[in-house]
Amino acid sequence: MQIIKFILDLGPTVMMPIIIMLLGLLFRQGFPKAFRSGLTIGIGFAGIFLVIGMLTSNLSPATQAMVTNWGLHLDVMDVGWPIAAAISFGTPIVPAVFALGLFINVIMLAMNWTKTMDIDLWNYWHFIYAGALVMYLTNSAIMGIIASGITIIIILKLADWTQPYLVKVFDMPGISLPHTESVSWAPVGIFLNSLIDKIPGINKIDINPVKIQERFGVFGEPMLIGLVLGAFIGSLAGYDIKGIVQLSVNMAAVLFLMPRMVRILMEGLLPLSESGREYLNKRFPGKEVFIGLDAAVVIGHPSVMAVCLLMIPITLLLAAVLPGNRILPFTDLAGLPFCLLWAVAPTKGNVFRGLIISTILMVAILYIATDLAPVTTLMAKGVNFPFPEGTAAISSLDGGAHLIPYILYKIVELFH
Repeated sequence: MQIIKFILDLGPTVMMPIIIMLLGLLFRQGFPKAFRSGLTIGIGFAGIFLVIGMLTSNLSPATQAMVTNWGLHLDVMDVGWPIAAAISFGTPIVPAVFALGLFINVIMLAMNWTKTMDIDLWNYWHFIYAGALVMYLTNSAIMGIIASGITIIIILKLADWTQPYLVKVFDMPGISLPHTESVSWAPVGIFLNSLIDKIPGINKIDINPVKIQERFGVFGEPMLIGLVLGAFIGSLAGYDIKGIVQLSVNMAAVLFLMPRMVRILMEGLLPLSESGREYLNKRFPGKEVFIGLDAAVVIGHPSVMAVCLLMIPITLLLAAVLPGNRILPFTDLAGLPFCLLWAVAPTKGNVFRGLIISTILMVAILYIATDLAPVTTLMAKGVNFPFPEGTAAISSLDGGAHLIPYILYKIVELFH
């Protein structure tokens, strides 16, 4: 556990370069090339997380202002994804799930049951979270580990299945996203998009930032879209002119910088992907392997960001009007691109369709987060998570987005 904790404490920006460098050496890249690839990827991730931090630090006050201005009062506080991560890393099954995850991935690759080589070790907490839910429900570590194993298998298969979208929509060949709170929703998003295809009139509407830019030039660029959406969010938050302008420029910066950070990351990743393909083709002709990464590498796409910025007020409105919802969205509103990525990807970047699908997914996420509030609160107390002052019950939108773990949890609950 101490070894795992040391590795995790390094963070993705340090851990990923080490993993990439070791993989490069395994694929016979040579030390200089492997070292450069690893360091470049680390820099790319550092840039991505800096931009995500900028997004969060600007949207959180705006979200708080909207909650206050709209007079929302709900008894479960959204304390964000850190609660799920804290619960996960605070459970005793962590070493077992790490070992099991690596074992399952290696076996599935060797047997051609998956093409995804999941190197996103930091986000193994997603798999541990599935196990933690079941473990607290059954009081059995064995049951928790089994739930984690089932989650790993399903997520790897979903990562394979959705990989073609990463090429078509995000231009990322050789990459897959075994990211639980994102890819769990891919089947739902793809199904809903196919339903929209069958609705006359609606199926012809296509609002796509790429096409807008082609038609309107500079006025359709992502940074202009960020500027407009920032002003919209600032106005809803009741900001003065100064606050609206500051938020607008910062949102423009986010949409401008994120794709550039991803390009830096891909600069380091492509040599690894090429050398890995050559290495595997020599030893296993025809075998294809995808590098499994954090969904952070694609959330900066203009369509994803546009939909998720618009979903902030929609999510607050849904929380206020949905009967039975108890969670007050807050911390995870800045993380909506992770939760709603697969509402946008199946539409090939169509913002109009992305908004329709995102709204449906968010209804489900709010109800799941509400349903998980009692067990989340119990588990949080078990790992001494610091509760916000005056808060009796907590949950998170991110926790509500872990669809596969939630389904397993409810199946076990049904028979427990």
